[in-house]
Amino acid sequence: MTLRIWAILAAAYLAVNVVVSAVYVLDKRRAVKGGRRISESTLLALAAAGPFGATAGMLSVRHKTRKTRFKLVYVMAVLHLAAIVLLLAAWAGIL
Repeated sequence: MTLRIWAILAAAYLAVNVVVSAVYVLDKRRAVKGGRRISESTLLALAAAGPFGATAGMLSVRHKTRKTRFKLVYVMAVLHLAAIVLLLAAWAGIL
């Protein structure tokens, strides 16, 4: 892959994580105000796509940090990071 493709993929991944973080913050605001909530299954699915954003959103507003299922978000983040490192290493010819 060319550097341009890597840049596009990185920008898309960053955008996904920013959106996921915003969704977690939005759900916390709705929880505080008693509004219509975002389902846990939706939040977990979003966390699978953007675990760094989910982690940032969870920690910034202290939302869903005690629930056991949401602790798996940290594991997803580590797996994403490992995959990114492996892809970059393969692209650079290290692997």
